[in-house]
Amino acid sequence: MGKNIMFQGTGSSVGKSLLTAGLCRALFNRGFAVAPFKSQNMALNSFITKEGNEMGRAQVVQAEAAGVEPSVEMNPILLKPTSQVGSQVIIEGKVYGNLNARAYQKEKVHLKERVHQIYQSLSEKYEAVIIEGAGSPAEINLREHDLVNMGLAEMVDAPVILIGDIDRGGVFASIYGTVMLLDPKERQRIKGFVINKFRGDLEILKPGIRMMEEKIGIPCLGVMPYDSFMIEDEDSVTSRFEGKAARNAAGGHILSPVNIGVIKLPYISNFTDFMPLEIEQEVELTYIQDPKDCVELDLLIIPGSKNTLHDRKFLIEKGFDEKIYRQIKKGTIVMGICGGYQILGRTLRDEHQVESGIAEINGLGLLDIDTVMEKEKTTRQITGRSPLFQQESETCITGYEIHMGRTTRKAGVSPWISLEDGSLDGSIDGNNQVFGTYLHGIFENDDFRRDLIGYLKKKSRRGTPEAMDPISTAEAAGLTFKELKNQEYNRLAAMMEEHMDMDALLKIIGW
Repeated sequence: MGKNIMFQGTGSSVGKSLLTAGLCRALFNRGFAVAPFKSQNMALNSFITKEGNEMGRAQVVQAEAAGVEPSVEMNPILLKPTSQVGSQVIIEGKVYGNLNARAYQKEKVHLKERVHQIYQSLSEKYEAVIIEGAGSPAEINLREHDLVNMGLAEMVDAPVILIGDIDRGGVFASIYGTVMLLDPKERQRIKGFVINKFRGDLEILKPGIRMMEEKIGIPCLGVMPYDSFMIEDEDSVTSRFEGKAARNAAGGHILSPVNIGVIKLPYISNFTDFMPLEIEQEVELTYIQDPKDCVELDLLIIPGSKNTLHDRKFLIEKGFDEKIYRQIKKGTIVMGICGGYQILGRTLRDEHQVESGIAEINGLGLLDIDTVMEKEKTTRQITGRSPLFQQESETCITGYEIHMGRTTRKAGVSPWISLEDGSLDGSIDGNNQVFGTYLHGIFENDDFRRDLIGYLKKKSRRGTPEAMDPISTAEAAGLTFKELKNQEYNRLAAMMEEHMDMDALLKIIGW
């Protein structure tokens, strides 16, 4: 079996995904051919490969950092929560079914061998596999059929690096407690620990590190400083929902004249769609959780959802409808993506209950369309063209579809995007004020994003005649969004090279 190394954490959101991506890029920059692997990922952010298979976006980010094409071999099991106790289970890129937690635990008995086979296949193609665990290996109630933490490490004979997050407090207790809850054989697999998200004077921290090394007999391989990167988050446990306004205020940045709001639905999916908007200097992006915040918006976006009918019910119960209608009268443009596009229509029906127990619910009625949830999921990458925002020339748009629904347009509703296969995507009203699409990743298209922001700025009373053209952080530096991400991967790798013992990591891998 090929070389490998595994990052595990003392808990969720301690930085496993980001450090895995950083190590992938650092090794790529050193000339090694590596690939990421996470056997089981629970997240509502997913991606569609060229083959039409669905996988977690965290492993897509890590594959980009490693300089390789994303493949479902890198994430064979994806769990997309549809309720507090159940998830849609996706195996090797295809929907397996909706299972509650107890039913899935039983399925894991059969999945373990398949995960092993997939890992072996991936391992044969690369010099090393960089593995990411999930949650914490100290979740002892899940150890019996574990296939993502120590169970996987044992299966593929991987050395483990344990990550602790000092920013949330109690890092030494979390590292010590995690190690002590493991059995002796599992402890032996941990070859080092890393303290992540550190701010302050390292000299003050060093005595605690030495004490920890003595107590657990495991060396510290580095202390990573707190920093932020334009690199996608894995799931909804993210500071991004604080909104760009809050982050800009904290950093002393000047707020922008274009206001964009994204409604934070309970089952929001693929919120990574909106990360490209964060690079725009002239955009203030806010995630909205209360209807009273739907004011003074140039663009209001209803995002994708893993439980569209439930999230539509949420909008009704929270009183969003009235606020949305009022904003439209004031000139706000409303956009829906995937589930958000479906919510813009007249009705949503889920007779087969593929997403929820709600059979039918009325939409916002802003577009004359109807949606029926089907048993088969549409998953594909797609390219299209559209004359957007009254531009004379068409703009090329690429993206990917992930949806269970089939949407039908009524008379008087125009399709929005002409797809390369001859089909039509999305809908737009006659006033160019309400439109929707099934395409995720649409804002990664630089021309589309800049055209949209330019259009919004011209409509905004806060815009100034002297500065009507949008200038993004990437554009100002002469970069596309893809190039900006690549720059961030290199910055993360450089930080790891500086603050972690890379020689020790290479030795642990076997080089």
